[in-house]
Amino acid sequence: MLRKTMGALALSTALVGMQAAADGHGIDLSGKTVEWIIPFSETGGSAKWANFYAPLLSEELPGNPTVVVTFNPGAGSTKGANAFQDMTYEDGTTIFGSSGSTQFPYLLSDPRVRYEYSDWNVVLASGTGGVAYLPTDLAGRLGDGGNASGIAGEDFIYGSQGATRLDLVPLLAWEMLGLQVEPVFGIEGRGDGRLMFERGEANIDYQTSSSYLSGVTPLVDAGTAVPWFSFGALDTDGNIVRDPTFPDMPTFKEVCEATDGCETSGEQWDAWKAFFIAGFPAQKMVFLPAGAPDDAIATFTDAFAAIQERDDFAEISAARLGVYPQLTGDAAQTALTSATDVPEVAKDFVINWLSDRYGVVLQ
Repeated sequence: MLRKTMGALALSTALVGMQAAADGHGIDLSGKTVEWIIPFSETGGSAKWANFYAPLLSEELPGNPTVVVTFNPGAGSTKGANAFQDMTYEDGTTIFGSSGSTQFPYLLSDPRVRYEYSDWNVVLASGTGGVAYLPTDLAGRLGDGGNASGIAGEDFIYGSQGATRLDLVPLLAWEMLGLQVEPVFGIEGRGDGRLMFERGEANIDYQTSSSYLSGVTPLVDAGTAVPWFSFGALDTDGNIVRDPTFPDMPTFKEVCEATDGCETSGEQWDAWKAFFIAGFPAQKMVFLPAGAPDDAIATFTDAFAAIQERDDFAEISAARLGVYPQLTGDAAQTALTSATDVPEVAKDFVINWLSDRYGVVLQ
């Protein structure tokens, strides 16, 4: 009788465990520390995004583990992404945060890339935007609607993570506007570019929304920086519209239309828009490593979904991240697909442009 009772209890426990896994709580992280790896420095938008989510994630994961954000910068995020590729799932205590600067080298077949997105397991996709800004004196020379003609003869310096990173979106935009912008490659995060701007070492910059809100807004308030344009957002028909976080700023499309010589049609525009779409609507994503079981994926997916169901989430996220979609489940997978696939014609244009403009040969 005892053996039968113990056997029944064991079966019952197994069934409960299977149900827990099905409900997305198949792993228990009690007493553990979850390491959230960010492949950039601690000064940029990815750091601010991860640091916003980390304590909220701790509250929602089973067992309430400590979630610690760590940084592994280098090669514009390729170093950290390659290291994550070499990891395999163990116990759910390692997650990775990618960005557009991780996606673009992958899209462009950068020979330094050894990672494969299809091996990873996405549990969150966060949209974002970007804002270009100038020193006060140069901003005063802009024309109506942000017309760049008045600053076309200026020599610009820009702190960049690399030509194949997310920075190619502003670099191509500025070239389309007729500006002479020389990038200083090799910074480890967009926050480092902002610091160059603050020190007077750069006279043009852009930041993703989370970094702009926390790092550049004080400069604007102090009168040392002036926002110029946002890259915009996409409506349901795929058109570029004003960024909901910055509705009073013109989009790059509007500034381009206001500037002589800048075209919002044709091969160059199509390439810019394709990489904007790949880099911003699903710009930051969270992954579990290769080999993660379904119950672990469900656990983290449910935790991120629960965060967004908080009564105060809209308020606290708008202040820190901006007003953008935060996607889980099938929506996150769809976002990953769109972020890691661009038309071949756009890819070819950018590869040729990188070679001609910066001597970066990828093929």
